[in-house]
Amino acid sequence: MTFDLTAPISHLITRNILIVDDHPFIIEGYKNAITRYNPKEYDFHIAQAYDCRSAYDLLEHEATPNFDIAFLDISMPAYEEKELYSGEDLAMLILRKMPHCKVILLTMYTELLKIKTIIRTINPNGLIIKNDLTFDELLFAFDKVMKNEKYYSQSVVKMLNQSPHNSIEIDEFDKQILFHLSKGTRTEEISHYIPISFAAIEKRKLNLKELLKIRSGSDEELVREAKSKGLF
Repeated sequence: MTFDLTAPISHLITRNILIVDDHPFIIEGYKNAITRYNPKEYDFHIAQAYDCRSAYDLLEHEATPNFDIAFLDISMPAYEEKELYSGEDLAMLILRKMPHCKVILLTMYTELLKIKTIIRTINPNGLIIKNDLTFDELLFAFDKVMKNEKYYSQSVVKMLNQSPHNSIEIDEFDKQILFHLSKGTRTEEISHYIPISFAAIEKRKLNLKELLKIRSGSDEELVREAKSKGLF
């Protein structure tokens, strides 16, 4: 083995970036923006995946480095065998495996409660509504996160500044009822899992349907609407 001692020594700072999105053209847009960020200072090594399964396989591969920043779309094809259903689940997996990784989540969701749930459960370094996203916006967000600052896009900030009465709050029993309904558990069996009566469960279901304005809806509609608002 020989070395070229006359070759210039690179003083660039290496940063490992992960991008997960099920639209390849969006990944290319992110890569284009990232590689234009301070090219005289940083050398970005970018890995990409297109769904929960390919992202999981990448994260589990022994040759995969620890990522410094991860861009994750929230909505993407699931990997049910590993209970990875969204970018939120991937974010939690990444933070368990690589606690120093900074996570930037991108979403089409514009429900206040969903946004608050994402912030409460993930506490991402960046949260961007895709309708806010431009090339300059992406670079600005990336710059903030690179400087160890948080970045929420304009629509996120606007939603968070809304008055509290616009949000819905439910307790842990309600969340457990919704969870068991989503798993196909019959109402009369839910009391086997949580310490409240069948009558109390029925009353709570009715209250949830009223809160979500689907009073005459089925349990399936209740679960679907609650999930869309990030209630569980």
